[in-house]
Amino acid sequence: CLDAATGKKKWSVDFTKRYESPVPSFGFVCSPLVTDDHLYVQAGSGLVKLDKETGKSVRRALEDKGGIYGSAFSSPAIGSPNGTKQLLTQTRTDLAGVDLDSGEVLWQQPVKAFRGMNILTPTIFKNSVFTSSYGGRSLLFSLAKTPAGFSVSEKWANRQEGYMSSPIVIDGHCYMHLKKQRVTCIDLKNGDTKWISSKSFGNYWSMVSNGKEILALDENGDLFLVEPNPGKLVIKESREISK
Repeated sequence: CLDAATGKKKWSVDFTKRYESPVPSFGFVCSPLVTDDHLYVQAGSGLVKLDKETGKSVRRALEDKGGIYGSAFSSPAIGSPNGTKQLLTQTRTDLAGVDLDSGEVLWQQPVKAFRGMNILTPTIFKNSVFTSSYGGRSLLFSLAKTPAGFSVSEKWANRQEGYMSSPIVIDGHCYMHLKKQRVTCIDLKNGDTKWISSKSFGNYWSMVSNGKEILALDENGDLFLVEPNPGKLVIKESREISK
């Protein structure tokens, strides 16, 4: 943690030492999520909650043993399906909802992927959660609130495989860069593929949106301005970013 005004270091955490966990094969991958007074991150063989001012551990959930299916890649997100605010988290093997205060796992759903390549940030759509995995499929899970807690059911599955690029959702449609380097648009209501690009792009896209347009940057420094059109892929402009 750095002081924003001065750039001086306030605190640092070595998760492998703090939790005596193995060093991840792919290094530190998860993007930390900061909200209110805390920071959440998948590191140290689990989902860790830290005090953002001091770096002290508050608690750890979804613990794993490390190894080939440990040390998650996905970054957490916050959503409120059925009115219950929670931390949406994807481990190497499971999709889960975790209570922000207590760390209780509210629900958990296995997601098949090649060697645990569940990398995308979980995406909320109404009272459902979307994800897609390398060697698996694109999936939308419905979350229902019951007296016993949450129940999870698969609403639909689509054979398109995401990889590292978390999708953008606009007007009920999911725009996603695929493992096969194409781009697709999926209707989140029913899982239908609206289109797949005929053109290949880079190995990875990093995407952001203002709700009207999408910016996509690949690993080669090519930047694309994309129109979110469920009828076809529309690249409005592209340029190379200096390396």
